[in-house]
Amino acid sequence: MPTYEYACNSCGHQFEAVQAFSDAALTECPECQGEIRKVYSNVGVVFKGSGFYKNDSRANNPTRTPESAPPPPAPLPKID
Repeated sequence: MPTYEYACNSCGHQFEAVQAFSDAALTECPECQGEIRKVYSNVGVVFKGSGFYKNDSRANNPTRTPESAPPPPAPLPKID
């Protein structure tokens, strides 16, 4: 279950609460019973395993990019 950080608008008290996604957000400070708000911060993400970098999924013989591909052949003349 995720841990949410809260801060009181009245007294400034900060605390954390472990809540399920389906739980309602807390609304009252445990210290002064004032109104509280959720505090949002950056989330640390760690990518483990292969496939997260451009060169991890590259084949031994890289395919041509559109810039280096040869131009398409000229159309054949129309014969009636």
